[in-house]
Amino acid sequence: MKISQVTRRDIIDSLMAEKIKWSGRLEETEFLARLFELQNLPSTDGRFKNAAGDIWQHRVNNSDWDEDWVFYDQRFNLLGGEDEVFLRFLCETIHPVVRSDITEAERLCQLYNQMLRNDGFQLVERTRLSGRPVYVGRYDGVMITPGVSAARATLAGADPGYVAQQITRMDAAIANDPGLAIGTAKELVETCCRTILMARDVEIPKTVDLVELVKLTSKELELTPDDISEKAKASATIKRLLNNLATITQAVAELRNHYGTGHGKVAGAKGLKSRHAKLAVGAASTLAVFLAETHHERPKNK
Repeated sequence: MKISQVTRRDIIDSLMAEKIKWSGRLEETEFLARLFELQNLPSTDGRFKNAAGDIWQHRVNNSDWDEDWVFYDQRFNLLGGEDEVFLRFLCETIHPVVRSDITEAERLCQLYNQMLRNDGFQLVERTRLSGRPVYVGRYDGVMITPGVSAARATLAGADPGYVAQQITRMDAAIANDPGLAIGTAKELVETCCRTILMARDVEIPKTVDLVELVKLTSKELELTPDDISEKAKASATIKRLLNNLATITQAVAELRNHYGTGHGKVAGAKGLKSRHAKLAVGAASTLAVFLAETHHERPKNK
């Protein structure tokens, strides 16, 4: 069980707090019959032979069970059972047959994904039914990308509008849109370098690629404190390290252009995956944070 009880309870609590009917426009027995063989599951009420009978009695006829009863019923084991069962249940709650309101279905999907991504899962579109998305659960690995949290804390304050938006878009796209995450990672470094150079009144060439932009910024910042031994050697090492991070970001962005959509690719061509996005985002975030912190610590060159 990779989806923790914390995540499951958070999702359940959100549904109950917003008074969202998990069975949508279907009766609960009709909804559950799409996922489970109710006729073969035992009844908790001696008057009925199976789960179909006692669910109808207590939710349709008498309605004396709580709205969230299904999440704590051991026959379905949604709270502590297999990830696949829990994900199928969530996908079914936003299935076009179950939920007719497209906007509400999309909002629920976003709500689920916001919580599921902490455990490395996402609901993604598998196919379409009458033009509406049908979702399936997928494990992408835990999306904790090195450097993103530090980038948010260090950079967002400088420009709470544009930079914060870049970081949020980059982080959110790692799992669902790797190409967007990679492109935004490159933009983040460019924005950081240009902001630093403009603040220091450094003229920026009209045509300059990312690696050259980082070199220009590194030169302006001087990168190493004056009071350490072998300053020149240390400075050269740090510059080489930063240039390598810039090269990684630039190279992955170039790969995105080769694998991206809209470039006449043959049918069935596959793009870059979330692991490639995490590489670019991690490198870009680490580089941007180091440059920004150095900029704040070191005075402008005379």
